[in-house]
Amino acid sequence: MNLILAPILLPAVIGAFLLLRTARLTRLGRYVSLGAMLVQLGIAVALFALAADGAIRTYAVGDWAAPFGIVLVLDRLSALMVLVTNILAAGVMLHAVLTDLDRRGWHFHPLFQFQLLGLCGAFLTGDLFNLFVFFEILLIASYGLMLHGQGSERLQAGVQYVVVNLVGSTVFLVAVGLLYGVTGTLNMADMAVRIANAPAEDQALLRTGAQVLIAVFALKAALLPLHLWLPRAYSSTSAPVAALFAILTKVGVYSILRTTTLMFGEDAGAAAWAPAGWMLPAALISLTIGFVGLVAARRLRGLAAFAVIGSTGTLLAAMALFTPASVAAALYYLPHSTFASAMLFLVADCVARSRGALDDRLEPGARFAGMGQLSLLFMLTAVALVGLPPLAGFIGKLMILSASAEASSALWIWLAILGTTFLAMIGFARAGSVLFWKSGGEPQGQLTAGTGATFPAWAIFAVLVALAALAGPATSFAQATADQLFAREAYIGAVLQPEPAPGSDRP
Repeated sequence: MNLILAPILLPAVIGAFLLLRTARLTRLGRYVSLGAMLVQLGIAVALFALAADGAIRTYAVGDWAAPFGIVLVLDRLSALMVLVTNILAAGVMLHAVLTDLDRRGWHFHPLFQFQLLGLCGAFLTGDLFNLFVFFEILLIASYGLMLHGQGSERLQAGVQYVVVNLVGSTVFLVAVGLLYGVTGTLNMADMAVRIANAPAEDQALLRTGAQVLIAVFALKAALLPLHLWLPRAYSSTSAPVAALFAILTKVGVYSILRTTTLMFGEDAGAAAWAPAGWMLPAALISLTIGFVGLVAARRLRGLAAFAVIGSTGTLLAAMALFTPASVAAALYYLPHSTFASAMLFLVADCVARSRGALDDRLEPGARFAGMGQLSLLFMLTAVALVGLPPLAGFIGKLMILSASAEASSALWIWLAILGTTFLAMIGFARAGSVLFWKSGGEPQGQLTAGTGATFPAWAIFAVLVALAALAGPATSFAQATADQLFAREAYIGAVLQPEPAPGSDRP
C-alpha cells in the first residue's frame, strides 16, 4: 500500500470498527483508538520526512490516471498540515481519555477517527470535488463531536454551526459547478492548466467561480464578516473538542493558499489572485476583532475562541500579500498558532474542572487545587498566543512584519499586528489576575485525574518549545514550502504526467 493513502485509510477502517457494539460500549474502543492514533502519528512523521526532499509524490486511487481518476498528492505543504493535525489530535485524545470526556457518550472515538479522515483527506486530495467530500466528512464528524456531552447551550450553538456550514457547503457546490462548467475538469492541476488557457469569453465566469470558492474557504477560516459562528460554537462545546477544532479554521487557510497559488496565480487571467483585493482588509479587521473580543471575554473558553479568530487573522494578513516571503512567514506561524490555541482550551478545561461551580468564568473565587501549576500553564500559553519571546510566535510575527515591510499596505499590517499584540497582553493579564491573583481562601475542588490531566497541555507546550528551538530548520522548511507552492509547474507535472518521474513513488 502506498503510504500516502494511509492517513485516510487507517481512520476510515478504525472508525468503522469502533462503531461495532463490542468496541463502542467497552474500554476496548478507547485502547484501539489510542493505538491507532499513535500509528497515525508515526505515519504523519514518515510522510513529513518523505516530503522534505522536495519531490512531489502522487497516488492514483484505483490506478486511474489523472485527470480522470481521484489523485492524492504529497508535497511539503500537505505533509506539514497532516503532521500538525496528528500531533494536535494525539494531545487532544490523550486529554479526553485522562479526563474521561470520551465516556460521556458512546460515539466519541468513531467520530474522532472520522474527523481525522476528513482532515487528512482534505490536505492530501488533488481533486476539487473530493476536497468538498472530505470537507463534508470532517464537518459531519464535527457536528457529533460538538454535541458530545449534551447540554442545551451546546445544542443551540450546534444548530447554528450546522446551519452555517450547510449554507457554506451549498455555496461550495455552486462554485465547483461554475468552475467545472467552464473548464470541464475537477482535478486541480488540470483545472490550473485550463484556466490559464481559457478564452476571453470565459473570464467573467472564471472570476466569479474563483471569488465564490475563496469566499467559502473564508467562511471555513472564520474570516470577517463570516466569523460570527465561531465564538459561540467553540465556547459552547467541550474544551478538548474545541482544542481539536483549532485545526478546522486552518483547513480554510490551507484551501485558500492551495487553490490561489495553483489555480488562480498570475497567469489565470481575470481570476488571477482572486482574493487579493479584499482578503487583506478582512484579515486585518478579523485580527483586530479577535483580540478585542479576547479582552472582553467573560469565560476562558470564550477568550480562547476569540484567540483563534485573532491568530487566523494574523495568518491571512501575511498570506494575503501572496509573496514567497509572506507565505513562508505564515507557514511558520501556522503550527505555533494552532498548538497555542489548542493548549489554551485544554488549560481552560483543567481550570473549569478545578473551580467547581465557577467553571471557567472570569470571576474571582476561592483558591483551587492545582492552582500553582495551572497558573504557570496559563502564563506560558499567554506568552505563546501573544507572540512574546522566546517562543515561536515572536519569531513568526517578526517574519510577517519583515515580509510586509516593502508592501504598500505595510503601515496597516504593522499597526494591526503590534496593536493587537498589546491588546492580547491586556486581555491575558486581566484574565490571569482574576483567575489566579484575586482568588483567595482555602483551596477547594480537585483537579480531575490528578496532575495527569495537565500532561497533554504540557506535551503541547513542549512542541511549542521545540518549534522555537528548531527555528532555523523550521523557517528553512517554511521557505522551501512557499517556493514549492509558487513553482506550480512541478505540482502540475507530477499530477498530470503519464509516466512516473524518476525516483517518485507514483504507482
